[in-house]
Amino acid sequence: MPDIQVSSSHLPKHIAVIMDGNGRWAKERGKPRVFGHRAGAKAVRKTIKGAAKLGVKAITMFAFSSENWRRPEEEVNLLMDLFISALTREVKKLHKNNLQLRVIGNVSQFNANLQTKIAEAETLTAGNTGMVVNIAANYGGKWDITEAAKSIASKVQEGALQPSDITEELFASELTMSDLPAVDLLIRTSGECRISNFMLWQLAYAEMYFTDVFWPDFDEDRLVDAVSWFVSRERRFGCTGEQIKALME
Repeated sequence: MPDIQVSSSHLPKHIAVIMDGNGRWAKERGKPRVFGHRAGAKAVRKTIKGAAKLGVKAITMFAFSSENWRRPEEEVNLLMDLFISALTREVKKLHKNNLQLRVIGNVSQFNANLQTKIAEAETLTAGNTGMVVNIAANYGGKWDITEAAKSIASKVQEGALQPSDITEELFASELTMSDLPAVDLLIRTSGECRISNFMLWQLAYAEMYFTDVFWPDFDEDRLVDAVSWFVSRERRFGCTGEQIKALME
């Protein structure tokens, strides 16, 4: 059998990640959950770096779901503090590497300081032409679809649209990330095998990769494993991690 050549055209254009397992990772080490969340932030950095090396067009990280408000107040406050520090610390690195940062979700529920940090980070990187880094914060797939439906309903009410004008393409254009490719590959860590109300529309045709690895242990090598699996699934031929790593050079 001839050697199969893997090119960048075989890779996913848009990767979505459900970063799960910070708390359990910390518990295994006898540490508080905050320890896991801080370690998870390092995994975010490594994953973004690896995806950018591969030439991925967009990566969407599920940082804080709309259901996360139900967690203990102390943990929610801690997640918000980590979010602010990460925005302050990391956005300059993203900008230096020509990456564009977007925060998707209902940010109106965040405090004024966090909303300001988000706006500043998005403005700083808005003109960058490299990979788009979406951070899904206070995001839910049902919320996304509901907001799109509200927008379309308003246009119908105003007479700008007729119900017969509504198509899948029109609906999709009202969703967040409408200017980006659909998600090709979903990665979820920690052994859970569900999508947890994440990007319900955008994941319609995605390949779903579930790994038992807890999020703080996820890195470039784990990303390579997921992408190799994706290429093998999508193209129906074997692909090695070495071939994917070669594309990072």
